[in-house]
Amino acid sequence: MILETERLSLRPLEVSDAALLFPMMSDAEVMAHWDVPEIDDPDLIAAIVAGQVEDMAAGRALYWALRALDGEEFLGICDLSDIDRWHKRAEVGFMLGRGAWGQGYGLEAMRAVIAHAASSGLRRLTARTHLGNRRSDALLEKLGFTEEGLLRGHVLRDGDRRDCRLFGLLL
Repeated sequence: MILETERLSLRPLEVSDAALLFPMMSDAEVMAHWDVPEIDDPDLIAAIVAGQVEDMAAGRALYWALRALDGEEFLGICDLSDIDRWHKRAEVGFMLGRGAWGQGYGLEAMRAVIAHAASSGLRRLTARTHLGNRRSDALLEKLGFTEEGLLRGHVLRDGDRRDCRLFGLLL
């Protein structure tokens, strides 16, 4: 499913997109609030993307590559993951390269993802942010998500337990 907004094209992630993701996922600042630190192994990123493509084929997730309509510049990715059709719920996620920060692309892309989720029958979305990720928290709140709780010590990263905020949105 290809989604389009005023400025963006969201097309299903492909294995070949791993090469485009490498600069983002190897950037410590981009990965500062992710479950894993930056990844400097392109083969590992290729394996991650291949797994995401398999999840899409199995109907467990939808991953999109974000591109600017004017010039096709690769900006990042977003997703609906952990899709549970029985309970009509999924988790959302997004990652933008530093060059795309602060331009409203995340908000625009996620509005399209949320609209798609609603039109496909999902009725609840969740999102999780690492404590201190103010940009993502603010984006989720602009999208109508409500903070529902704190997941204490939810992620083990670099030997430390990290707390995460849980957000929810009823569609």
